[in-house]
Amino acid sequence: MSGRSLPVADQAQVRAYARRLMLKYPKELTYALGMHALAAVAGLASPPLLGRLVEGVERRGGVDVPLIVLAIVGFLVAQGVLVKLAIFASSRLGEKVLAELREEFVDRVLSLPLSTVERAGSGDLITRTSRDVSALQRSVRQAVPETLIAMVTCVFAVGALLIVGPLLALPSLIAVPLLWVSTRWYLKRARDGYLRENAAYADMTEGLAETVEGARTIEALGLQRRRHQRVDDDISRSYTAERYTLRLRTVWFPSIEVGYVIPVVATLVAGGVFYIQGWAALWQVTAATLYIQLLIDPLDRLLSWIDELQVGGAAMSRLLGVANVPDDRVPGDAVPRGEEIVATGVRFAYREGHDVLHDVSLTIAPGERIAMVGPSGAGKSTLGRLLAGIHGPREGAVTLGGVPLVDLPLDELRGHVALVTQEHHVFRGTLRDNVLIARPEADDEAVIRALSAVEAWEWVEALPGGLDTVVGSGGEIVSPAQAQQLALARLVLADPHTLVLDEATSLIDPKAARHLERSLAAVLEGRTVIAIAHRLYTAHDADRVAVVEDGRITELGSHDELVAAGGSYAALWESWHGAGTERAPAPREPAAS
Repeated sequence: MSGRSLPVADQAQVRAYARRLMLKYPKELTYALGMHALAAVAGLASPPLLGRLVEGVERRGGVDVPLIVLAIVGFLVAQGVLVKLAIFASSRLGEKVLAELREEFVDRVLSLPLSTVERAGSGDLITRTSRDVSALQRSVRQAVPETLIAMVTCVFAVGALLIVGPLLALPSLIAVPLLWVSTRWYLKRARDGYLRENAAYADMTEGLAETVEGARTIEALGLQRRRHQRVDDDISRSYTAERYTLRLRTVWFPSIEVGYVIPVVATLVAGGVFYIQGWAALWQVTAATLYIQLLIDPLDRLLSWIDELQVGGAAMSRLLGVANVPDDRVPGDAVPRGEEIVATGVRFAYREGHDVLHDVSLTIAPGERIAMVGPSGAGKSTLGRLLAGIHGPREGAVTLGGVPLVDLPLDELRGHVALVTQEHHVFRGTLRDNVLIARPEADDEAVIRALSAVEAWEWVEALPGGLDTVVGSGGEIVSPAQAQQLALARLVLADPHTLVLDEATSLIDPKAARHLERSLAAVLEGRTVIAIAHRLYTAHDADRVAVVEDGRITELGSHDELVAAGGSYAALWESWHGAGTERAPAPREPAAS
């Protein structure tokens, strides 16, 4: 299991949560159990009636056969109706419980600190939200109702057996040690086995996702063999984990199957002896044997569904474990005094002992447009995330109006600072809903203004349904550039005071991006804009440019000042500006003479 995996809840936490969910609906639970009990009672009426029938045949009279047959048929019909009602009640209760669990899980996932999500990787979270949820659905929809039915039926069958003849119940106890020992052996190992299986599957999912997403990089660097080996290793671990749980089942299932046969044989043999000795009547032996036979089916279902419950329990442990992720910040009560952002002596590391930012200090005035440039891997995006409050510094502080960003509640923080990266997502739903994520209460006029500000309204209006067009998975195809425009439209609609743009127009055509950034600048007039730039015309238009190299700000000043200084930025500008006129910014107006 990856050391970066999200936490897993312990068994006590799972049991407490399941108990709380079930007891939250006492009426539905009581009704479901009542229907199961009545169905079990109806099913228990037939064995003694059949016993009386056998005894009457043996005595050649004294039994009203048609009446007994009619009674048996009546009880069987009643049992069928009651079972149907009981299953319906259990399923309805299960769906309520499942719906609440899913909603709570979504809330937990959405409240996860972004820093934790990034460290954990996508594979673990994807597996929990897909495979584990599906496993829990099977348990809640099928295993829980079937287990309830089996448990109630077993209790009533044992009770009826004791009433018919306590002596005849003794032979059935022979199988109890075998069933007890084998089930204990299985349960002791099953939960950990299924947790390892799910974790191995998560690692395999993450490895495959990384390989697909980084296919071009892998080809460019010749890493195919290494990635093949990674996938092979992940598959091997997953195979080993699944083989372990399969071995548990291949030992346990045959053991319990043997445990079913022994009681029936023992009851028939002992019952014959008791009948010969006059200790039991023939109808009692018949009824007891039928009760033992009747007990096998619910017991078999109970033990069989225990395996499914182990899978569901492991899935629930992983889903509930998300709640065990500690917050990466503790909100305080301080209120920012203004919108000035100040970074002082900032150091930050993704891994302990490997700082990617080194003693960075930067003051950004309200309304200032600042661009950060530098080579790939220099720490620009990391610094941008710290300035947006996504991460807290290892040393030093990043403050907004004198208050550390990590001390602000997330809702308040996002009202001050928002981040848009080149990683974007189009959710399944209408275009309107995709933009309204930023401010759900906004009207269509505000949505249209936001789309117009990012040059998107023209193509949105041309779609078959306009704002009502369904996009995302299975809907209208939205290009990467258009998806980036939607992300920017959300930002405009959210209207924070400070915007951190991490290559937010990287997927848009250079000329269109140039035009878009100018339009966006007009809309965001008066707002603080921190742009992490890969196209230098963004730096050209900024009030100041920060050159980031090796985790440090090595140059800071206006475009003209840095070009005149002849340092790294000047060399970068000369290289970029001379690469072709297509990417170069429009020439500035000549100075007045």
